[in-house]
Amino acid sequence: MFLPRLTLSAVIIGALARIVFADCQWSALQDATDDYISSQEEGKPSDLILADGVTYRENNKIVSDIASGILGQPLKIDSSRKIFDQPNCATFIEIVVTDEENPYVIGTQLHFDGSGDNITLALIDTIATTTGDWLFNATKSLGYIEQENWGTIDMDLRDSRETLKAAADAYLDLWGNSSAPVPWGTPCRRMEGGAYTGEGLETDSCNVGIPDGEQPPNSDRRYVVDETVGSVSVLCKFETMKDAPDSHEFRLEGGKLRYVHTMTVMREM
Repeated sequence: MFLPRLTLSAVIIGALARIVFADCQWSALQDATDDYISSQEEGKPSDLILADGVTYRENNKIVSDIASGILGQPLKIDSSRKIFDQPNCATFIEIVVTDEENPYVIGTQLHFDGSGDNITLALIDTIATTTGDWLFNATKSLGYIEQENWGTIDMDLRDSRETLKAAADAYLDLWGNSSAPVPWGTPCRRMEGGAYTGEGLETDSCNVGIPDGEQPPNSDRRYVVDETVGSVSVLCKFETMKDAPDSHEFRLEGGKLRYVHTMTVMREM
């Protein structure tokens, strides 16, 4: 059951307003993220997820009954990759399910109240793509992911949080500003649904163009940033594609784009 559209902004603002931005312990974020993944595998949201005050947003809509969303479906997860934003007390999880009868590629941000090891889940924000969505192919996505390196970057080589966020914003600004200062790198590989720009060459590029003509910007951006792996997750509304719910995740190395992963929900448009 979805809440009326008019209440969406108020509910989200209320949920985010409760979040206290202070460093959280990595172990606490890890435990809470593992709880979320177990809940998705079992199709039974845990007590942590069902606790009072938790807001659940799926494909840019507030869901009043968490169990009625994707979290109420048991999924056989083939891959789950996580990033951790300790300063902002948040995580992002990329999940791939290749089950032929029920495939999914899911991107979820978890946002928490609190600090240290005393944290409370405040917001679950999920983009869930499946058959019928933009270029969807979970099996191909898994194959591409397994070829990539999203490992920890040496301390002295890490880009700042500001650099990572600016790169993500520049990329998403392209749809309203074709001259946005995107830090293109080579090789760079972009996974867009089941499509991939990488061929294993040092010349692989993510700068493969966008549709011509004036386009609206991508709005309602929500961020999780993890400088230890050079990654930033952005969930947003892709206005060019009829306000489609969208997830973009980026990895930078040496200030340049290395990987881009996208998920775009189209079956509801």
